[in-house]
Amino acid sequence: MEIKGELMGIVGAENATDDPEVLSSYSKDSSVSSPRLPDYVVRPKSAEEVQGIVKLANEYRLPIVPCSSGIHSDGNTIPSQGGIILDLRRMNKILGISGRTRMARVEPGVTWGKLQSELEKHGLMALNPLLPHPMKSVLTSHLEREPMLIPKFEYSDNLVTAEVVLPEGEIFRTGSACVPGFPDKSLAEGVNPGGPGNTTWGWILRGAQGTMGVVTWAQVKIRPRPKIDKTFIIPFKRIEDAIQLVYRIQRRMIGEECLILNGLNLAAILAKHWPEDFDSLRGTLSPWIVLLVLGGGWRCPEEKIEYEEEGLQEAAVELHVPELPNSVPALPGVERELPRMLRRAWPGGKTYWKFADKGACQDLFFHTTLNKAPAFIQAISQLSGKHGYSIDDIGFYLQPLEYARACHFECNFYYHPDTPDAVGKIRDLFTEAAETSLDMGAFFTRPCGLIANLVYDRATSYTMALRKVKQLFDPNNVMSPGRLCF
Repeated sequence: MEIKGELMGIVGAENATDDPEVLSSYSKDSSVSSPRLPDYVVRPKSAEEVQGIVKLANEYRLPIVPCSSGIHSDGNTIPSQGGIILDLRRMNKILGISGRTRMARVEPGVTWGKLQSELEKHGLMALNPLLPHPMKSVLTSHLEREPMLIPKFEYSDNLVTAEVVLPEGEIFRTGSACVPGFPDKSLAEGVNPGGPGNTTWGWILRGAQGTMGVVTWAQVKIRPRPKIDKTFIIPFKRIEDAIQLVYRIQRRMIGEECLILNGLNLAAILAKHWPEDFDSLRGTLSPWIVLLVLGGGWRCPEEKIEYEEEGLQEAAVELHVPELPNSVPALPGVERELPRMLRRAWPGGKTYWKFADKGACQDLFFHTTLNKAPAFIQAISQLSGKHGYSIDDIGFYLQPLEYARACHFECNFYYHPDTPDAVGKIRDLFTEAAETSLDMGAFFTRPCGLIANLVYDRATSYTMALRKVKQLFDPNNVMSPGRLCF
């Protein structure tokens, strides 16, 4: 009661609880990670309240696990050692939008649905991952280094500067946002991620899963919305052929959104009526589809589309690609809908596309190069047969990064969450697929949940260095203990 009373004193009686029903709702997410109850849930409204909670956690040596939305799928916010869940959803302000610097400053509770809707009023858009859940935190996506859909070098690092409450309660600002008086009483615009000093401190926070502090706001990159678009939905029977076209496209530096999906994932995205549309589309779509959107800005948009399309046609001729369709025969007009879809969150009130088929989805993702993707697809498909999981139920998504210098490889295992046998099957398949991918050279840039130990056990020197940094930042080990290699 003493701790609960002190938490209430910081955030108000209505924003701190140990009610069993509330605690249970925070004990699990949509992944197959094992559940664990927290001891308390608190909902701060400001950085100062976050400071107070963090200092209290240090005093009592209580674990503290931050979360910024109710949408989590990798086990990152499950309190593996109990303690305090720090729910940041009340901190939901868009603190600033600048078309001149192309930055938006957001608190952790700002969702993709809220940010993209607000930016659209200004003719702007954020760089978002593939159809994020409308209630997912923008800040979480950036901190977790989720891949964005436009694979240009200038958009490879979209989180710029941030304010963070460090694990002992101090407030720290990264980059040029550290200037005294920022943003109201200084000329600094917070657009430089380096500093203070010679270290880019933001890199310590990204991928750290709440183990190095609590980010209370951050500046993220935004851009003008294209004035006109032209969409290509290019089918392939072989993944190798789709990859070669993407390589040619990216070497020419043409297009905006560019990605590869298998037919199952595209069917789940485009289906409007379930299950009729989904069943029909997955039976008619090609095994692999390249989605490419050409975008024309505010200066000479038609001319830009024209020369980019010429480059695409040249690439198709080089590879003997017979056609470059703009649409899907069963879905007239989809070519006009897709750019809008890809630049927004998934529609609110509509079942999320990853949950529509079976109710849940476990994602396996890592970095590799596009040319190595077919080997990973083959290996994972073989493992699925071994575990009695249908190959036809695996979604695949390949996102080129930085003009296809590398790629984000993702496979989606869809399953029924209320069936214990299905959950156990997916857990075993997921774990073996991760281990097999590691053996094949997969680079897990953000290992989490069930595969964290697999990764860190193979990176001894890196793990030792990371633990030293953690000890310096968090000597009492209160920030998300049990996560990563801590």
